[in-house]
Amino acid sequence: MKLNVLGADPAGNITVFVLDQVEKSKRATIAEKIMAIPELKAEQVGYACLAEDDVDGHMEMMGGEFCGNATRAYGMYIAQQKGGLSSVRLRVSGCGHVVTAQVDLKAGTARAEMPCPRSVQRVTAGGQEGTLVDLGGIAHFVVEHVEPSEGSFRAAEGVFADIPDLDACGVIFLDAENRSMTPLVKVIETNSLVWEGSCGSGSVACAVAQSEGMQSGGFSCEYTQPAGKVRASVERQNGKVIAAAIGGLVTLGEVMCIDLPDT
Repeated sequence: MKLNVLGADPAGNITVFVLDQVEKSKRATIAEKIMAIPELKAEQVGYACLAEDDVDGHMEMMGGEFCGNATRAYGMYIAQQKGGLSSVRLRVSGCGHVVTAQVDLKAGTARAEMPCPRSVQRVTAGGQEGTLVDLGGIAHFVVEHVEPSEGSFRAAEGVFADIPDLDACGVIFLDAENRSMTPLVKVIETNSLVWEGSCGSGSVACAVAQSEGMQSGGFSCEYTQPAGKVRASVERQNGKVIAAAIGGLVTLGEVMCIDLPDT
């Protein structure tokens, strides 16, 4: 199977977009094969879809999850394809409404709206106390003073069991003092557990966790992550998060054709 793909680097969260139309039933298997190609260094795979008239582009992730970094990167790709748009309307998986990405092609940056939390809870899981942030389709457990490890993820994984309609989940190891975080994310459909170079939704989860207790106003922080930096911003009103966004650098590669074994 020959496929046209595009590699993208949104703050180190290496994403490969498949530009040809692929049936949903085949996406998880194809994503697994793409992620196994060492040269691509893919942490995740997104699929270009036919865009409806009300949006500029439509992209779905390999497990149907929402991904903020992939949304930013796809927004930049569409901006390039459409002659340099600065504002791109996207339909993306894991999100029930149209998302707007603000793109600055000259600066090489893109900013995307993010879902607001469905719920935020302070919980203890696997002996680790942290903040559980459900963004709808993806949820993160933000912990501090915990050494990043797969063991810590496995110990805390049960905290996600009662969250409905979950496509992906992550444990975010936050070092608030140094404004840094390490994300470990699982996509349920593909059963992949990945130490991500950066994580957009995880960045928002950290901003939500750090702004808990704030009644009104904005909170913004640029989080240093293993392979890049992502700025997450949240706006609160009467203690509730009413808006969220992420932004940062995005680098796009060249479109290439790869040949995968038949699925």
